[in-house]
Amino acid sequence: MSDLLIRGRVLTFIREPEGIDDTSSYRFLEDGAVLVSSGKIAAVGPYGDVAKQADSGVQIADHRPHLVLPGLIDTHLHFPQTQAIASYGAQLLEWLNTYIFVEEQKFRAPEHAAFIAGRFMDELLSNGTTTAVAYCSVHPESVNAFFTAAEERNMLMIGGKVMMDRNAPEALRDTPERGYDETKQLIARWHGRGRAHYAISPRFAITSTPEQMEMSRALVAEHPDCYVQTHLSENRDEITFATSLYPEAQDYTDIYARYELLGRKTLLGHCIHLSDREISVLAETGAVGVFCPTSNLFLGSGLFDRDRFDKLGARHSVATDVGAGTSFSMLETMDEAYKVLHLQGQRLSPLNSFYMMTLGNARALDLEDRIGSLHVGADADIVILDSRAKPAMELRMQVASSLAEELFVLQTMGDDRSVAEVYVVGRPMKGAPAEARAQPAEAVVMA
Repeated sequence: MSDLLIRGRVLTFIREPEGIDDTSSYRFLEDGAVLVSSGKIAAVGPYGDVAKQADSGVQIADHRPHLVLPGLIDTHLHFPQTQAIASYGAQLLEWLNTYIFVEEQKFRAPEHAAFIAGRFMDELLSNGTTTAVAYCSVHPESVNAFFTAAEERNMLMIGGKVMMDRNAPEALRDTPERGYDETKQLIARWHGRGRAHYAISPRFAITSTPEQMEMSRALVAEHPDCYVQTHLSENRDEITFATSLYPEAQDYTDIYARYELLGRKTLLGHCIHLSDREISVLAETGAVGVFCPTSNLFLGSGLFDRDRFDKLGARHSVATDVGAGTSFSMLETMDEAYKVLHLQGQRLSPLNSFYMMTLGNARALDLEDRIGSLHVGADADIVILDSRAKPAMELRMQVASSLAEELFVLQTMGDDRSVAEVYVVGRPMKGAPAEARAQPAEAVVMA
């Protein structure tokens, strides 16, 4: 892979912004450059300085006047639900039974799983997302398809087989023993291979018996370097059902705590209707509450209270939650996040939005050394954003006078059309035909 010099208006965050005027939280270069060598960032700085460090034969990608940022990160979505987006008129439990459990049964077929996995990865890339955390179906075939498609594109992806042994169609149920055995086999095959990371994935307390939760506990103890993902307090009926199945638990969060599933590598989707006690447990264990604004609105689930998480010291991230989420775009997701918080009297500055999509989500995954910012030694996952991609955006940008304004235009009006290019370990992906995005296995950057 030859060296690449990416030129443009470079933006990367250093820490979480304290407000819209916090210019010390990021680094911005009006005429900047990122030098990529062997899939890693070799230099970042003003174009003139970085160009001097490049070899004479370096390939130059001049993206001026567009913004050059780290690839976007999505911390919760469901790859088997790719064709279930825009399924009308139901709240969580009815929606699962009417649409999702029907859709997920298709993933027993390796051909279908492979087809959707490829489209799923390409949809992420088209929207500027280079890393995501995803649920697969209960079928090992779906996990193999997911990681194969990611490996072909050399994407850093996190995922795992859902474990479900009750309250789901028979075709989607495993057993505690089979869920354990298949998960262990999949971890052995995929975790740490190239850029793949495995997530142990009991779907949620409603679909796992105490016996399966015990098996999940065993898997987490045996594989502490794997992630854990599940769902928590998305819907009031869900909470009532879950706590009725585990009457010994103090509350929904306590179910997972009793099985020792809460830790720094635990990602808990939604976390809407939590008590202060529950949020404090997340803070004590380091578990991450995942804010999914578009799905929470679409299913009528409720509003995520970010300020209470911050007040109680709990970690949080942001995600699309496709397919209840209505878009693969993290830009559109942050547009809805702004509104969800605004309804509660909470502010989400454009600086904070772009921090969350990049360094913030990388920190939630404890992967900030690899992704989420443009620093020497990081993987060269990079997105190029065009804030004038649509006529209405171009018109609005004629009167924008600051970087923060430009970011808010992107957040509020942007979508996949605003993504001019995407680089995965330095390789351009968006403009390439699907068959050209695959790479030989030896090109994979090892984790």
